[in-house]
Amino acid sequence: MSTIENPLSDSLIRITTKIPPTRLSGRLQTGTTAKLTLDVAAIERELRDGIKGEVRFGDGDRGMYASDAGNYRMVPIGVVLPMDTDDVLWTLDVCRRHGAPIFARGGGTGIPGQTVNVAVLLDFSKYMNRIVEMNAAERYARVQPGIVLDELRKAAGKYKLTFGPDPATHSRNTLGGMIGNNSCGIHSMMAGETVDNIDELDIALYDGTRMRVGATSEQELERIIAGGGRKGEIYRALRNLRDTYADRIRKEFPMIPRRVSGFNLPALLPEQGFNVARALVGTECTCVLVLEAKTRLVYNPPVRSLLVFGYPDIFTAADNVVEPAKFHPTGLEALDDTFIDYMKKKGLHPPNMSFMPEGGAWLLIEFGGKDKQEADANARKCMEDFKRRGNTPR
Repeated sequence: MSTIENPLSDSLIRITTKIPPTRLSGRLQTGTTAKLTLDVAAIERELRDGIKGEVRFGDGDRGMYASDAGNYRMVPIGVVLPMDTDDVLWTLDVCRRHGAPIFARGGGTGIPGQTVNVAVLLDFSKYMNRIVEMNAAERYARVQPGIVLDELRKAAGKYKLTFGPDPATHSRNTLGGMIGNNSCGIHSMMAGETVDNIDELDIALYDGTRMRVGATSEQELERIIAGGGRKGEIYRALRNLRDTYADRIRKEFPMIPRRVSGFNLPALLPEQGFNVARALVGTECTCVLVLEAKTRLVYNPPVRSLLVFGYPDIFTAADNVVEPAKFHPTGLEALDDTFIDYMKKKGLHPPNMSFMPEGGAWLLIEFGGKDKQEADANARKCMEDFKRRGNTPR
C-alpha cells in the first residue's frame, strides 16, 4: 500500500511505498520503505498520447475514485478507463517507465479497501465489459473483466445456465473484481467459489508480458520451462515454489468450502493440475491485470423452494449448518435476530416476516428443481432427515 507524502509542485508528487520482503542469499530480508518522485503531468500527457479510452487526472475524478464500499479513502494518482487491451498495455508501459504503481477496479464494491490506493487506477467497467464468447454446449463464457455479474447471468440464463458465485452486490460488482477477491455468495453452494469457476485467464504483467494461463500438465509445464523467455522463467519459479512447499501446502491450507483469503497455492499442486489461472484468483491485483477470463457455467434450476429452520440462537444454527449440505441445496444462509430486527425497523419485506418460524436465528436453505414438484421434494427430503434424527428445528 502506498501513501502520498506531500505535494512538491502542481505536477510532481512524492510517494512513500512499501517494498515487499525479498529473499537474498537464502535469507529473508524485511520490507523497506522507498520514496518515489513522480512527474504526474508527464504521466498524464503520455497516457493521453496513446489511449483511445479516457484519462482522468482531475481533482474531481480522483476524489470520486478515492473511496469504495468500505471506510477507506486513498486518492489515486489518476484514472484510466481503457477501451481495449492495447490501452491497458500502453498504460502499463507508461507507468513502468515512470515507476508509477498501478491497480485495477471494477464496480468499487470492495469493503476492506482493496479498490483504493495511491496509484494509477484502471477502471474496466465502462468499456471492457463484453461477453467475448458464450458457449452453452460446453458451458463456458469468455468475458472481459469489467462485465457486471448480472449481465453475464442474464446472458447465460437464456440457456438455463449461470455463473454460480453471486455476492450480494451481484447487480453491480464485476467479474474482474470477483476474480480479484475470490467471491462466493449464497449460490456458491451449488458451484463453489470464483476460483472453482475460472478455467483460463488472459493476463498482463507490470513488465508488459502477456500470457494466457490455466491448467498445465506436467509435460506441458516442462515444455514451457524449456522454451525459456519470461513465461518459462515465471513457470520455473512457480514450479520451484510448488516443489519446495507442496507438503506444507497440502497440510496447512484448510480444504474448506469457503477459503477465500490468501493466495490459492493449492492450485499449483500436481493433483490440482498446476492451474496458474486459479492460483491467481484472490491475489487482489498484486500480481497481474486480468484482460479476459474463461468462466465455467453451471445448470441453473428454473424453480426454487425455500426451507427455513428456526433456532434459539445463531450458535445452535451454526451447529446444524453442515447437515443440509448433503442434500445439495442451491443456497444456504444463516441469519440472526439482529439482521431481522434491522429489517423490521426499516420496514423491509413486512409481509414475509410473518412466514418466519419462531427463534433467534434461522437457516435459509434453498432447493432447486426443473419444476415446483421437484424443488419441493428436494426440500422435504431435508426436512424428513432432520425429523428422523430427532433434531427438529422450529
